[in-house]
Amino acid sequence: MGRPKQFDPDAAVDQAMQVFWRKGYAGTTPQDLVDALGIGKGSLYNAFGSKHALFERALRRYRDSQAVLLMEMLEECGPVKARLRKALEFLAELDLADPDRRGCMAVNTAAELARTDQTAAELVRRMFDRTEDAFRALIEEGQRAGEIAPERDPAALGSLLLNTVVGLRLMARIAESPDRLVRVIDATVESL
Repeated sequence: MGRPKQFDPDAAVDQAMQVFWRKGYAGTTPQDLVDALGIGKGSLYNAFGSKHALFERALRRYRDSQAVLLMEMLEECGPVKARLRKALEFLAELDLADPDRRGCMAVNTAAELARTDQTAAELVRRMFDRTEDAFRALIEEGQRAGEIAPERDPAALGSLLLNTVVGLRLMARIAESPDRLVRVIDATVESL
């Protein structure tokens, strides 16, 4: 009869997500994970199989916990442009308040692994697709409400807004003040 697990796998994935988010995939060593999770290497590999398998679970956890926040903000009640501004400002403030300036784990993963890790690239692509679809739906709602001109292409604007978010999240990693991010947010909302 095997020994019972000495740790909670869900809590371990949460801890691993924090390490990968801060250090990136390549920068995270198995020892970093062992130290953060408080388990032995044997337990780490027995529970998750490999560093990469744990990374995939951590990236999915990020999607399920962090990336959903934007969707929820976009689905709130009120004027479309106000909701968009609120969501973009929230992301900028979140990133600027983070002492580690981790940015977005999905954006970081795309920058680090998109060319070399098909599984990670596909996970990020699906996250980006979901975000872009939410922006497109918001634009269509704004068109129905008369806030956004009906001749504007909702799919193109959804892509533009996704690109804006990716850029904001990257710029926030090195921003010395919120000024540039505020200008981007203002210009984005006014362009609609």
